Amino acid sequence: MQGSSHVDSVQGAVMSLIQSSPPTWGSSLLSNILIFIVGSPILVTGLSLSGIGAAFLLGTLTWRGFGPSGFLLVATYFIIGTAATKVKLAQKESQGVAEKRKGRRGPSSVIGSSVAGCVCAFLSIFGVGGETCSQLWRLGFVASFCTKLNDTVSSEIGKAYGKTTYLVTNFKIVPRGTEGAVSVEGTFAGILASMVLAFTSYLMGECYLPYKSVQGEFLPWHPEWLF
Repeated sequence: MQGSSHVDSVQGAVMSLIQSSPPTWGSSLLSNILIFIVGSPILVTGLSLSGIGAAFLLGTLTWRGFGPSGFLLVATYFIIGTAATKVKLAQKESQGVAEKRKGRRGPSSVIGSSVAGCVCAFLSIFGVGGETCSQLWRLGFVASFCTKLNDTVSSEIGKAYGKTTYLVTNFKIVPRGTEGAVSVEGTFAGILASMVLAFTSYLMGECYLPYKSVQGEFLPWHPEWLF
């Protein structure tokens, strides 16, 4: 009985830590450890070992700065981006335009994708600009990942399905996979993916629209009011 009571108390302490609001470094670290253990089969399909390490740091920082909803936003970005990378992978490899390591991205890709978002997370954590700027940092965080997802999906879908690819500098027709080349198919897919991620962030409360109250004050409008 004592052993069972001890286990229950430990579980209660762990859950209390994870559910800390606002998030703490401890809750962020513990939450990421648990999620990365459970999600490891998915992570290894899209990231190298060192890439997973970089993603763990990003996840911990994201949870600390913007809570579970911010973390879920990054997870959604990862899933969509990885899926796009795997589209017609064999064809991309045969043409020499596929990502290295069977599309598994390394730490440089993870860090490069998240620099702007990490800056916004740090600014939010340390309260730079106070309450006035808190929503601005959150919006910047969302926008940074939407922009990067647009870039990733447009590139990967363009390499897979682009019928005609052009250089953005002079609109000269070039082969698929050429650095700086764009296609109609890839561009459309990238815009659609970024819109999906933006709408997802809206549903999760990462960004919201203001509404004017009867008293004339502008207040946040939350999507859960629809349900």
